[in-house]
Amino acid sequence: MVFEKKMITNGEPEDEEEEEEEEEEMVDPLDLVRQKCEEAENCVNTRERLEECETRVGSRSSTVEDCTEELFDFLHARDHCVAHKLFRTVK
Repeated sequence: MVFEKKMITNGEPEDEEEEEEEEEEMVDPLDLVRQKCEEAENCVNTRERLEECETRVGSRSSTVEDCTEELFDFLHARDHCVAHKLFRTVK
């Protein structure tokens, strides 16, 4: 009788749904550290300069200027912050 019950219920979607609900959703620690670092003072300043540049370039119909330098400055500041904090959170 037990064997027959296993065969009948084995593979039903209800069993799979329960297993999926029990699993925790994985969160990338890099994303969390990046978000925290973007709120740091140095990163906020470089992000403001990047946004000002994007606004300035976007307001002009034709320009040679791009915001590559400002983007690299922001990414460098953020990654510098991340480098010091990331490996403390990684197992």
